[in-house]
Amino acid sequence: MPDSRRTDVVLLLVAIVWGSSYLAAKTAASATPVLVVLFVRYALSALACAAVVAAVARRRGAGRCTRAEIRAGSLLGVTQAAVLVLETYGVAHTSAANAGLLISLTIVLTPLLDRAGRGGGLPPRFFAATGVCALAVGLLMSGSGFRTPGGGDLLMLAAAVVRAGHVALVGRLTAGSALRPLHLTAVQTVIGSALFLVPAAGGLPDLLHTGPTVWAELLYLALFCSVFAFLAQTWAVQRTSASRAGLLLGTEPVWAVLAGIGLGGERLTVLTALGAALMVAGTSWGQSVERAHRTALNEQAAADESGTPHKDTAGTSARTRPVEDSPPAEMSIGAPCDGTAQAGMSNPSVT
Repeated sequence: MPDSRRTDVVLLLVAIVWGSSYLAAKTAASATPVLVVLFVRYALSALACAAVVAAVARRRGAGRCTRAEIRAGSLLGVTQAAVLVLETYGVAHTSAANAGLLISLTIVLTPLLDRAGRGGGLPPRFFAATGVCALAVGLLMSGSGFRTPGGGDLLMLAAAVVRAGHVALVGRLTAGSALRPLHLTAVQTVIGSALFLVPAAGGLPDLLHTGPTVWAELLYLALFCSVFAFLAQTWAVQRTSASRAGLLLGTEPVWAVLAGIGLGGERLTVLTALGAALMVAGTSWGQSVERAHRTALNEQAAADESGTPHKDTAGTSARTRPVEDSPPAEMSIGAPCDGTAQAGMSNPSVT
């Protein structure tokens, strides 16, 4: 298999794993308290990350986490835990398909939050794409008919907002720094484990009576949706373009819908089908507009630094001011799993 095809397969596999994670989280949370699910998921991820960090240290002499990585990872661990609380409670009270689609709003919300307080607004087409996503949200939350939004859908919307803030924070903390994504992720998993230990303590004895199916789902969430997806994404993004990676990883909500319907027995109504189509179209459009806008700003700043005249929008030669713009790297939606891997690599949140 050619290297480019192998890379595409790996990225598509990551998108499939993330898309299926909503159904896994939903079924696990239906059999085990949400806080217990979160603690076990974090704890297993922390153990796996620690093993990977130790292996990398032995092989490359990478060393332990630096103080900067511990400080940044601790802060991001708190924000990531907030995201997963909202996501896991949300998916427990809505369909896995809706959860995967609603969280994809992160793609259009992140650039808005990342540019807050900065110069250089987004083009009107981006806000048009955001409007398409808003219409999609209304259709998805209507279900089989227009009604009051359900609690699970509202929690997923809140999760999308908080996740967008988390990804923007990752971008700002890691911009121009030597923070290593793997070590940053390891710190976050340890922080998450510590945060959920006490709240989940009362329900931990129930794990002794948990069946193999639930344990398989917990292992899948921790090892595949978090650790494997992060490592695979890191490997693949280094071997392809950010645009191609974003395109393949952007199929995640499609896989969430397919998993919910094909494996979870969820029903797709006409309204939700239309909402799903609009959400995928709106987020893809918004992502492409933002990427093109960011590329143009970077080229403009580079030309200004080199003193090379460049064409303005009217086609005349001009020089412009440097543009301060360091948005988070190409990002996928990031299922209720990690969140840091994406922004850590641009390069690519998160885990």
